[in-house]
Amino acid sequence: MELEDSPAFSAVPVEKNEESHCICGNGRKTVSWAVTLKSLGKVNFTATAEALQSQELCGNEVPKVPMFGQKDTVIKSLLVEPEGIEKEETFNTLLCAPETEVPEKLSLKVPSNVVEGSARATYSVLGDILSSAMQNLQNLLRMPYGCGEQNMVLFVPNIYVLNYLNETRQLTENIKSKAINHLISGYQRQLNYKHNDGSYSTFGEHGGTSQGNTWLTAFVLKAFSQARSHIFVEDSHITNSLTWLSQKQRENGCFQRSGSLLNNAMKGGVDDEVTLSAYITIALLEMPLPVTHPVVRNALFCLERAWESTSEAQGSLVYTKALLAYAFALAGNQAKRRELLQSLDKEAVKEGDSIHWQRPGKLQEAEAFSYQPRAPSAEVEMTSYLLLAYLTAQPAPSSEDLSVASHIVKWITKQQNPTGGFSSTQDTVVALQALSKYGAATFSKREKTVTVTVRSSQAFSEEFQVDDANCLLLQEVALPEIPGEYSTTVSGSGCVYLQTFLRYNILPEKEGKVPFSLKVTTLPKNCNGAAAHRKFQIHINISYTGERPSSNMVIVDVKMVSGFIPVKPSVKKLQERPQIQRTEVSTNHVLIYFEELTKQALSFSFLVEQDIQVDNLKPASVKAYDYYETEEFTIEEYSAPCSAESEHRNA
Repeated sequence: MELEDSPAFSAVPVEKNEESHCICGNGRKTVSWAVTLKSLGKVNFTATAEALQSQELCGNEVPKVPMFGQKDTVIKSLLVEPEGIEKEETFNTLLCAPETEVPEKLSLKVPSNVVEGSARATYSVLGDILSSAMQNLQNLLRMPYGCGEQNMVLFVPNIYVLNYLNETRQLTENIKSKAINHLISGYQRQLNYKHNDGSYSTFGEHGGTSQGNTWLTAFVLKAFSQARSHIFVEDSHITNSLTWLSQKQRENGCFQRSGSLLNNAMKGGVDDEVTLSAYITIALLEMPLPVTHPVVRNALFCLERAWESTSEAQGSLVYTKALLAYAFALAGNQAKRRELLQSLDKEAVKEGDSIHWQRPGKLQEAEAFSYQPRAPSAEVEMTSYLLLAYLTAQPAPSSEDLSVASHIVKWITKQQNPTGGFSSTQDTVVALQALSKYGAATFSKREKTVTVTVRSSQAFSEEFQVDDANCLLLQEVALPEIPGEYSTTVSGSGCVYLQTFLRYNILPEKEGKVPFSLKVTTLPKNCNGAAAHRKFQIHINISYTGERPSSNMVIVDVKMVSGFIPVKPSVKKLQERPQIQRTEVSTNHVLIYFEELTKQALSFSFLVEQDIQVDNLKPASVKAYDYYETEEFTIEEYSAPCSAESEHRNA
């Protein structure tokens, strides 16, 4: 038996001076090494077993070497992570040559409490506005996909990518088959959240939800209708949902809300009947249904009346007005579209060469971030709706519309995460739709190559070429100096999207005001006996302490202590509790979903057991976060009760 040497670890055999082992027929032997890891990320272990010729007797027999299968090799990878809490910063910019004369500067900094050796940075060059999303269609969000709304992020962006690449004549067989496979599996998975009456809800009928959700049903109806040009979608899934929605339409054309909306962040937003009606009208027009369809005609009547009565009001209606502008644009009502865009232009935030919209009273707390904070989900969403409104003009958007659109795109692309998505579900879906529409409206073949050069203030330098043949590819390089100063120059002709992704771990610090009260304890307290070292219970107590009466959907993410895995039946049992909608076990995490949390504390616990013996155990983290307002989170740590770390703490 042999374990191959690697610069990533050092390994010492547990049994000294034993190179070979005698194994009788049907026998077994365990060989162990004590391993010390030296690098982060995926580390491969390559173990080889070989049958050797030998004259020594094994038991009472002479060893036989088989003719075939004398040697076998197994490669297993192990994920090595730094301790503490992972933070990530993304810097996105759009540079065009030859307009960009001055080199673009980038300063990578890490805080003083960074875990040593944990900082790593990647610099990417993308030739197309959707390159990043195309490379990551199954992983646009660094979040779990366990409910009927989140699953749509695995489904809908594939439609926009296929349509965009078709329109710009860039679709390859490889991308097409990948996107269509995602569509088929996303479609099948979405049916798990369908009710018998044709509606959909976040956790489906089996999640204890008795009513369908108006908003989610409209979202699914639109997506399934648009997907039909690429995959087979059963007619009944469309007709039943449309029938159910039309039954929710009042006499005045507006839609009544059914089912809970998990996102209460948009005040004057989706809680309100006009906004919900605008959202549903957009979905129906995007299916597309004609404006003459009775349900659409009545819905537009509702929106026109609503806009007349609220057009004087300012401020809180930004989100609603963004939806109305796009709804009227889709309906071909140019006068109303223009009127709304003029009204919203007064409320736009214009910074440098970018334009966006934000919720009134929601000031960016830039000091809380080291740099470039990512905008809240609702602001990305409303700005994306306005981009769609600027691009949806008949017969075509004017040069003035496209000029405003380019400034909006500058801001939206700055908010993208490393995988091409955004903060949450709706902002990702709407932003990718808007970016693909902008990309198609402004697409032109590259006549020349664009050369991108990134340099550090020290010796590092890397050059990238972007041309027609490779513009959909993601080209990237690791940046070696952190902290460090970098600059980028572009030459040639055309635009490129640049993305720098910095990750590092920090040791948790008690922050000031936190939105959740989170307490984590482990049992047993007594470490006598071997069983206490092999199995323990994680007990969590949580409540919402933020400014609203209740939170949005909350996910509690419990990371396992190294070498321990959850006892699955004890996790599954948590779903019997009315407040817990769903649980998932994902690699070394347990995820628990709450539809909402209030000031009233909830307690729950589950078991974990040892899978691999690990020495010098470090604490693991439990993170509770609001799914829609991801900047609202709380983190606590816990240790295995019988690890040296926790025993030292208790001493």
